[in-house]
Amino acid sequence: MSVWFSASAVSDQYRAMWQLSAAEAGWLTTVVQLGFVVGTAAAAVLNLADLVPSRWYFVVSALLAATANAALVEAGDYRTALACRFATGVCLAGVYPPAMKMAATWFRTDRGLAIGVIVASLTVGKAAPYLVRSTDASGMRTVVLAASTGAVLSAVLVAVGYRDGPFEFARRPFSWRLVASVVRHRETRLATSGYLGHMWELYAMWTWVPIFLAASATARAAEGHPVPASAVSLLAFGAIAVGGLGAVWGGWAARSLGYARVVTIAMAVSGLCSLAAGLFYGASLWILAPFVLVWGFFVVADSAQFSAMVTELSPAHAVGTALTLQTSLGFLLTMVTIQMIPALVEAGGWPLAFPVLALGPAVGIAVIRRLGRGRSASSGL
Repeated sequence: MSVWFSASAVSDQYRAMWQLSAAEAGWLTTVVQLGFVVGTAAAAVLNLADLVPSRWYFVVSALLAATANAALVEAGDYRTALACRFATGVCLAGVYPPAMKMAATWFRTDRGLAIGVIVASLTVGKAAPYLVRSTDASGMRTVVLAASTGAVLSAVLVAVGYRDGPFEFARRPFSWRLVASVVRHRETRLATSGYLGHMWELYAMWTWVPIFLAASATARAAEGHPVPASAVSLLAFGAIAVGGLGAVWGGWAARSLGYARVVTIAMAVSGLCSLAAGLFYGASLWILAPFVLVWGFFVVADSAQFSAMVTELSPAHAVGTALTLQTSLGFLLTMVTIQMIPALVEAGGWPLAFPVLALGPAVGIAVIRRLGRGRSASSGL
């Protein structure tokens, strides 16, 4: 998943090379979301996740994602770069949803924790380009190609070492009615709605917190307190990667607290961080770092639990389609907030940009309370 933010990690270099605005630079991430939506929507309609063996679906998709991302280093203009990013997103649609289903085949009682580890892995992977950037501030090719190398290694690992577990979901023949049955299913619909509240915040935070940190460091330098660029990149890595710990915590806590309480806690904390982020603009890294690490921990801690809900609540014959439809709708929504943030920054500055993200957690908490009502403790909610 490191190919997801490979261009975002070096967006300042693309801005300088092609004279891009902040909104145009944002499209280097947004178009990945669009490609992912197209890929997952097509997979949902065609029921690919329920028809194609997950192992080979993952392997081929990861190799294609690595190739599309590597092509970015030869992109001679902005439009070509966007095409490469779109193709990368389409290919990743065959990596993330199938991986969740693959993990779920090995677990029944601890499925939330298992998927939490998957989400932790993708979170650290998405942060990896910022870590590479912190060691080579000018190495645009290094960042992009390192990400593609990671995707190739993942394909090799799955091809050689993975097999479905004892709780494999039965594959069913193609049916247009699968999508409709998922949409009509109340519990799946509510779990997906809560996930949308979560996604309203998540990718906008991941995309723009590194830029926020860089802008904050610039503001601090103007006051006579310079901050090394490598420290900013390293903190950007940490702010995203710490979500790996958050995702594992979410899975572990769900064993005793249940899905509903975990996602409510996570969304409450991350929503409060969205509201407070502007207060930390221009602050010392000693103050700013703990704040963004807490935000990064909780902003993704609930993600796997929404997916685990869907694997347990949706009709057994349509789990793959339900997961794919859930993620497709979620990533479609992220396009709105990713492009909204630079407009808000231009209108009112960084102190006013992030509070709008708190709307998502607020809605998510309200929806999950409805889902929790009427469900027995034994349901895992």
